[in-house]
Amino acid sequence: MRFGKSEWSSFDRGIEREWLLTNGIGGFSSSTVIGASSRRYHGLLVASLEPPVERHLVLSQLHETVTLNGQEFSLSSFSTGNYINTGYLFQASFELDPLPVFTYAFADVLVEKTVSLVYGENTAVVRYRIITGGDDAEIKVAPLVNFRDHHGESSKHHMKFTQRYGSDHTVIRPYDMDLRILAGCAGSSYQALDDCWFEGMYYPVESERGLNAFEDHYIPGIFRISAKAGSDTSFYFICTVCQDGPGVLASRAWNPGGYMDPLYGKSAVENEIKRIGSLTAGCSDDFHRALVRSADHFIVHRRSTNSKTIIAGYPWFTDWGRDTMISLPGLTLSTGRYEDAADILAAFSRYVRHGLIPNMFPDGGGEPVYNTVDAALWYFEAICKYVEETGDTALVKDILYDSMLQIIDSYIDGTLYGIHMDEDMLIAAGSGDTQLTWMDAKAGDTVFTPRHGKAVEINALWYNALRVMENISGSFGYDAGRYGRIADRVKESFTRVFWYEEGKYLYDVVSGGTRDKSVRPNQILAVSLSYPVIDGEMARQVVAKVWKELYTAYGLRTLSRDSEDYRGRYLGGMYQRDSAYHQGTVWPWLIGHFITAFARTLGRDPVYADMPAKFIRPFIDHMRHACIESISEIFDGDEPHMPRGCFAQAWSVAEVLRAYVGHVLKRDGHGQDADAQA
Repeated sequence: MRFGKSEWSSFDRGIEREWLLTNGIGGFSSSTVIGASSRRYHGLLVASLEPPVERHLVLSQLHETVTLNGQEFSLSSFSTGNYINTGYLFQASFELDPLPVFTYAFADVLVEKTVSLVYGENTAVVRYRIITGGDDAEIKVAPLVNFRDHHGESSKHHMKFTQRYGSDHTVIRPYDMDLRILAGCAGSSYQALDDCWFEGMYYPVESERGLNAFEDHYIPGIFRISAKAGSDTSFYFICTVCQDGPGVLASRAWNPGGYMDPLYGKSAVENEIKRIGSLTAGCSDDFHRALVRSADHFIVHRRSTNSKTIIAGYPWFTDWGRDTMISLPGLTLSTGRYEDAADILAAFSRYVRHGLIPNMFPDGGGEPVYNTVDAALWYFEAICKYVEETGDTALVKDILYDSMLQIIDSYIDGTLYGIHMDEDMLIAAGSGDTQLTWMDAKAGDTVFTPRHGKAVEINALWYNALRVMENISGSFGYDAGRYGRIADRVKESFTRVFWYEEGKYLYDVVSGGTRDKSVRPNQILAVSLSYPVIDGEMARQVVAKVWKELYTAYGLRTLSRDSEDYRGRYLGGMYQRDSAYHQGTVWPWLIGHFITAFARTLGRDPVYADMPAKFIRPFIDHMRHACIESISEIFDGDEPHMPRGCFAQAWSVAEVLRAYVGHVLKRDGHGQDADAQA
């Protein structure tokens, strides 16, 4: 995707669009299209020290100045609150294909700046290409270095750095740690600075979130590179983190092919372009390619499990069990990454406890947290989709099946957090102090979306899990009758308990004698899962209700606007934002299940045959805004549905990708997908 000067006619417009690169181990690089940091999470290198967690901001920005005939041109853009550096005025274009490229033009000089990460390492590479006209030029590059948790902020009064430097590099040691940061540029001349700081960088997004919006960065020195008149000169700035001591760093840096080898930067950039290109080789169009590239951001290696996992969202989430299982079909199966899918499923099978899979792995290590009722049930849906796509039943029989048995038995017999099968064979869970479904926002003792008891999607997932177990057990020659009999009872009870005849839709939660009539999107799962618990006219009425009251261009509202509890804007401090999180806020991940449910019901009508493509179309536009080539976590419930939350969310990308591949690209000559014809 390419953008021109009209997109940054002002600083405020220039920071509206963001970009993201990732390194496959939880680290990332992110900024805006003008290179200005608008939030604390922006940085050219955010390293993951214990993949995929312990993420630290290491390199905030590179400030570049070009000297030409004694005149200086600053290419950097930033704000200190009361001052804006306007390097974006010289910026001619920004392109992401597949790496971010900033192009600057002034006088008879053109500068191209390409940002890349090394896959599997905490290493950033920035390529500069300078094309000069009739005069010599000099470019000065000043790195803004930091070392703090990516959630925090820093002040020069609380940071300590020392450095040892050579002619073209510096090795920085933060806080007397064993860790080292190498910053270098082969062919440059390095000038160390004494106690130099960039003070008061301003992050307007953090100000909007009610957080501290200022921080300082350390400037160790300046790299100078000369470019002769009439030349085309390229050089590479390297920044890497080494946790193995100075000897290991020296070996990696100055051996042939190491970081300071003049050819290292060139090969690093070319290799990453080639790697990303290989992911999209079979894609049908630009939107498909963008989705597949975005999917790659979330599939990372977890060191503690020695397996692949899925980051829930950037810039602040790590890997969550629920998000992983919901995202897995779209991110791995729709992209042909079957080995990654198998690795993730097998890894989670090793961590099943009390019939539950982890809700999350703590950032600081230790035992996983299991406070979720639906993650283990989504596990069955992910397994079902995996087998359908790959035909690999051996993985299920040899590795996954025992975990599946444990989950089913635990839900039947009862397990942690009050999760149990009731006399009507439906699943009840939770209490006043637990939030176990995906609508889990809570602040102190305030539960914003209490859903204790029998939740509609949990029981749709339960029915689905039983049918998956029945089918798989039968294929192995095992006794499947028990699961089928329970599933039959669940289906009967589900209709009786959840169907709201007057409204022609499903209750959201049933607890004791209380039936929650709130119109929420959770009911769509009763139609969209591999084994839908309702069908026929009832299913059509549910989809019609959701379409009428919850559908928006970017997903489904979490609550009908007709509800007195509806919140249309996700703004303010944390309490205000949490109170709106599931009370009307739009979630894009739900669009995938809505499209599947629509195709199975209303989509059978020729009038609506093209609707899946129309439901997808707004996301093509969205991927040019917010975080380029990704999809935001949430949107405001009220128009114009401004993007909020994480700027890149795994299940948002996953479900749009799954729906696009499954319901738009895989259409037959009659204009219908296979699901619609079933």
